[in-house]
Amino acid sequence: MKTLAIYGTSGCARGVLPIVRASINPAETTIVLVDDNPDVQGTSVNGTPCVSFEELCTGDISRTEFSIAIAAPAIRKKLAEKCEDAGFGFFDVVAKTHLCFDDVEVGPGAILCDNTQITSNVRIGRHFHGNIYSYVEHDCVIGDFVTFAPRVCCNGNVIIEDGAYIGTGAMLRQGTPEKPLRIGAGATVGMGAVVTKDVAAGVTVVGNPAKEL
Repeated sequence: MKTLAIYGTSGCARGVLPIVRASINPAETTIVLVDDNPDVQGTSVNGTPCVSFEELCTGDISRTEFSIAIAAPAIRKKLAEKCEDAGFGFFDVVAKTHLCFDDVEVGPGAILCDNTQITSNVRIGRHFHGNIYSYVEHDCVIGDFVTFAPRVCCNGNVIIEDGAYIGTGAMLRQGTPEKPLRIGAGATVGMGAVVTKDVAAGVTVVGNPAKEL
């Protein structure tokens, strides 16, 4: 049988699990949760067995794929590299209510939860997390390991660089083709922030309008 491994047992993983469960044929595919905590390994979470990463490495790697259900971009990147080094591939998690329109490219390992939407002419990198009710409007470019918490509003002509975290309910003002709004690599946009100008790499912004913390 094919194995789909969800890395994590926290809230993010438990939110992703039902989406994956609804997408498989149990006669052909099995689901496991992976946790590095020995106290969790060998238990069951929401009816799904929890195993160690090392246990999966002893099986048929060619028939096992991972989804990294960890919201923190830096940790997700580290675990994705760990999986790649061991020879594992990745699968996408796409809810049935997700909408995607014209000329959209999304890299491997994406998680697109219920009621998310990507409109047209969008480029998104590897291991993107789009949580419930988030959207990406037209002509946006999003890097690798970017996280959208629930209800993120990413309007048109926005560039988000690798490893940025956009908090719940944040709004990103629409840019222009000549001057897109830019969120720098590793930046954090706080919950409910309204971003009206560029955010530098590695900084945290909060408030309305968003200002550096």
